[in-house]
Amino acid sequence: MTAAKPRREIPGTPMFDGAAARKGYAFNKMCFTFNSADNRAEFVKDEAAYCRKYGLNAEQEAAIARRNVLDLIAAGGNAYYLAKFAGILGLDMQDIGAQQTGMTKEAFKAKLLEAGK
Repeated sequence: MTAAKPRREIPGTPMFDGAAARKGYAFNKMCFTFNSADNRAEFVKDEAAYCRKYGLNAEQEAAIARRNVLDLIAAGGNAYYLAKFAGILGLDMQDIGAQQTGMTKEAFKAKLLEAGK
């Protein structure tokens, strides 16, 4: 039997490992259901009830209420499943990039435009 490798730390980057997968299982399972338009409509109609249906914890529910993708990742959310969820919230990749950099969306867009020159 070999010893487990120490977890690699990347500053500012939450790792999605086995512990995060277990922590976020209910949330990620819920996000997977958003492949269905009917489920997306049900969520929009009553977010709290939909979250309860999938057994989300208080941290996940609070992150949903804040519309904060980074908090959802910290609560065990997988970036691939979060894409469907972000769309329901009306967030696009520039919104998420702005959250990740701590900038406003307008400042983030300006930064992208400047980098593209």
